[in-house]
Amino acid sequence: MNKSRLMPLWLALCVVVGILIGTFYSRFFAGNRLSIVNVEGVGKLNYLLQIIDDQYVDTVNINDLIEKTMPRVLAELDPHSTYIATDDAEDANDELRGSFSGIGVRFTVQNDTVTVMNVIKGGPSDRGGLQAGDRLLSANGETLIGLGDRDIMKKLKGPQDTQVELKVQRRGQKKPLTYVITRGDVPVESVEAYFLLNETTGYIYIESFGETTYGEMLMALTEMTLQGMESLIIDLRGNRGGYLQAAVQMVNEFLPANRLIVYTEGRKSPREDVRSNGRGSFQKLPLVVLVDEGSASASEIFAGAIQDNDRGVVVGRRSFGKGLVQAPIELRDGSVVRLTVARYYTPSGRCIQRPYTSGEDKDYENDWMLRYERGEYFSADSIKQEGPAYTTRIGREVYGGGGIMPDYFVPEDTMLITSYYREAVYTGLIVQYAFQFTDQHREKLSQLTDVAEFTTWLRTQNLVESFAAYAEQHGLQRRNLMLRQSAPLIERALTANIIYNITGQKERLQFLSQTDNTVIRALQLIEAEQTVPQLNP
Repeated sequence: MNKSRLMPLWLALCVVVGILIGTFYSRFFAGNRLSIVNVEGVGKLNYLLQIIDDQYVDTVNINDLIEKTMPRVLAELDPHSTYIATDDAEDANDELRGSFSGIGVRFTVQNDTVTVMNVIKGGPSDRGGLQAGDRLLSANGETLIGLGDRDIMKKLKGPQDTQVELKVQRRGQKKPLTYVITRGDVPVESVEAYFLLNETTGYIYIESFGETTYGEMLMALTEMTLQGMESLIIDLRGNRGGYLQAAVQMVNEFLPANRLIVYTEGRKSPREDVRSNGRGSFQKLPLVVLVDEGSASASEIFAGAIQDNDRGVVVGRRSFGKGLVQAPIELRDGSVVRLTVARYYTPSGRCIQRPYTSGEDKDYENDWMLRYERGEYFSADSIKQEGPAYTTRIGREVYGGGGIMPDYFVPEDTMLITSYYREAVYTGLIVQYAFQFTDQHREKLSQLTDVAEFTTWLRTQNLVESFAAYAEQHGLQRRNLMLRQSAPLIERALTANIIYNITGQKERLQFLSQTDNTVIRALQLIEAEQTVPQLNP
């Protein structure tokens, strides 16, 4: 009797449990359908590799096949998801870290021979006695002659406190010299140069956004402030990006409290806002940011945050257009997958990622050339703003979908460019001759103390004519009309490279800034007090 009365209750309980179990499994399998497909796909791929290994007509290195396949798989997703093999992973991260372990020289390869361009002051080679101009013949008994840059770096870099024995040919010495260099930390500075352009305007060139970039910028700003800096130009031209956090920290120095800097969002990544904390020391410093088609990723985050918050003005040409966020995923063998997991958006809400087609998108890869052919480098009217319109903090109209469009466009100056000049640049002849000239006159050049002295002396050396003779010997036919037209550009490029070979990036940029139209435009805006955007300028 009691069992009969309880039967309906047991039936109801079983129905409820059944519903719950059914719902759970329905949600579980529905939510993970892609995972099931992926597992089946992986099994299919593994089976294919087993068939190849077992039955293919020739012997196949399966590991090599997988290494070649990984990049192609990621290329089907987007242009920026990449695979970095184990041997390359450390090198890929070195430039974003604060340092790496090596001997501390900058080198070039001339006629298959490693030649020291500069010895980093205070570094292992400086302490060990190497000099600029030395030819490195071998490392630990293994020849360096005829190797590519990557293989040379592998032989020169190594664990800290290990030693490398170098055979060195020095100008004026009949026999090779032997130096034993103890490897140590070699700083990788992403703030490559900073100085005052005039009595009150500071200039910072940032090559990338790495682990130490924020600290390097603060040191530069502090030093220039003590020298009298009252306004600032930050040059991000050619800066391909780096760590998002570094860009965020740096923008924070210039913004008031609670201003949106950037936000990220993806299919598996909920929206995450990053805002300024109001502790920045340079919130009212007049600011100009320089960009061009080589400014990408973190550079665009920086420029976009400044532009959308109407904190300063952006000058130059349209930036690259990379708005995808990659997460590094280290695999068991030390290789790394940089997988796109989200998009980043500027404060106005625009995603500046330019359009792409999954797979090998040749138009995406050749975008710089396409921009050139469309005339984008020479006229702002040639730039197509295809993305939706957004508004900045005060209501200025800006666009997404294709990089950061500067507030003030500066076209590339082509009046002096000829096909002769282009060939001289693209073939590397200008760089090669500049190094040869440097090497031949190193003693004299080392006696010069500043950019003015370099410029004055080099003007007496008939650089253009001697370059033309050198270039003709190396396959570039002399064309007198073009040579005369492009002479100022050739002399400028040669002078800049020679200065760089003897001193470094700071002095090179000091020289180039004197005739840099984008820097000149930035200085004009600062002088006219036009660094604070207006709704109707």
